[in-house]
Amino acid sequence: MRRIPVDGSPERVVELTTALDAALRGGPAVFPLGRGTTVSVTTEPGPGAAVVLATSGSTSEPKLVVLSAAALRASADAAAARLGGPARWLLALPAEHVAGVQVIVRARHAGGTPVVQDVRGGFRPDDFALATARLGPGRRCTSLVPTQLRRIVEAGGAALDALTTFDAVLVGGAALEPAMRIGAQSKGVRVVTTYGMTETAGGCVYDGRPLDGVTADLDEEGRILLGGPTLADGYLGRPDETAAAFEGGRFRTGDLGSWAQGHLHVLGRADDVIITGGENVSPAAVERVLGAQPGVRAACVVGLPDVEWGQLVAAAVVLDPGPGPAKEQDWIRLRTSVRDELGRAAVPRRFRAVAEIPLRGVGKPDRAAVARLMSAEPAQG
Repeated sequence: MRRIPVDGSPERVVELTTALDAALRGGPAVFPLGRGTTVSVTTEPGPGAAVVLATSGSTSEPKLVVLSAAALRASADAAAARLGGPARWLLALPAEHVAGVQVIVRARHAGGTPVVQDVRGGFRPDDFALATARLGPGRRCTSLVPTQLRRIVEAGGAALDALTTFDAVLVGGAALEPAMRIGAQSKGVRVVTTYGMTETAGGCVYDGRPLDGVTADLDEEGRILLGGPTLADGYLGRPDETAAAFEGGRFRTGDLGSWAQGHLHVLGRADDVIITGGENVSPAAVERVLGAQPGVRAACVVGLPDVEWGQLVAAAVVLDPGPGPAKEQDWIRLRTSVRDELGRAAVPRRFRAVAEIPLRGVGKPDRAAVARLMSAEPAQG
């Protein structure tokens, strides 16, 4: 297995791309190492393995997911078919995560190389515009996380103009607020929401519809089960965990879901469900309602320990800039919106306005950090 350090620079992506080319032809598997990665590896992947990727490890030691060349090719084929054919790709994501690796694989599968935005100093909308200018003519696609999409839309100007030239802008890694999606689409951005994880070679459900060959089902608990040719081989050196997660040709995710009008709706992590007064509350459902309200740019909902209720629902929200701090009537309006759509049990009992939602990994909300913030400071509403 070949270890490739990556740091957000184009030079490192070129090295990784060369190694991926060899791995897809049957060469040694590639292990992209992001800055600060300290995962110990004592086992080598088996034949057919092309990439080994570390999961985010938010609640435990990161697992190492083994993806085969066949799974990566199947994912690239299915994505191209859904998006209307081969395209040139711009890489604006960290290359050590599955979404970044897939941008490289899709670009190579289409016969080209990705244009790389240098993100060593963080993601900047102006740099995105400059990178887009290097793509050249023809169909073009990119993959972003919600935070990147929001920054480009808010920046406007050259960055937003560049984004509107893409035939598809895949947005995944975390839930996309309805208001942000609508706002981006109203400005001409062709947003495609994606759902998947490292264990499924990245996004395998686009706009609620599984890619060709991918299956999506719900078990008796409402957990999402994903199957098809894009599944990983398992976890490196963890046969028991592989057997438990990959059963019967399907991967048992940690997410709850539902079907409506032929589309899969992700309701959030099963482990995140808040039990308050004996009622189950989905944080993702509350976040969707809050995020759809005027003046709310983002929201993160967590459960806090409470003697009376077991847990109480608490919400950190990012509000549009205004002339002053949020007023009591603003919090009342948000509570009312949640009660009307989800019922009384889902209404947040504690609010806090924040400048940004703490993030981890590739744009995922850091619920543990939000819980600490909500516990440490007095509520505002």
